[in-house]
Amino acid sequence: MANILHLMPDLEPDEMSYVQTLVNNMSEEEASQFASIYRSRRREPMLILVTTIIGFFGVAGVQRFIIGQIGLGLLYLFTGGLCVIGTIIDLINYRRLAYEYNVREAQQVIAMMRY
Repeated sequence: MANILHLMPDLEPDEMSYVQTLVNNMSEEEASQFASIYRSRRREPMLILVTTIIGFFGVAGVQRFIIGQIGLGLLYLFTGGLCVIGTIIDLINYRRLAYEYNVREAQQVIAMMRY
C-alpha cells in the first residue's frame, strides 16, 4: 500500500485524498509509476488562478484552454469572458476547476495503466 503523501507532497488536501484512494491497492512500483505520469499531466490551482487573472487584462478563456475545455475557451475568448462574469466565476472557483481537471486526468492515468 503506497502513501501518496510521500510520492506527491504538493497535492491539495482534497486531491490528495482522492488520489490516495486510487493508489490504495497498488504496489509501491505501480504507485510510483502512477505518480510520475500523473504529476506531468495535472494542473496546479495556482496556474488556473494566474491564467484567470490574465483574462481580466488580456485574453479571456486561457484557463479553459489549459484545462482542456476548448469550446468554453473559445466562447470566453470571443465574448470577453462572457462579459467578464464568467471570468469572475472562474476566479472564485479556480480550485474546483483544477480539482475537476485533475480528477479526470487521474482516472485517465489509471485506465491507461490497466492496459
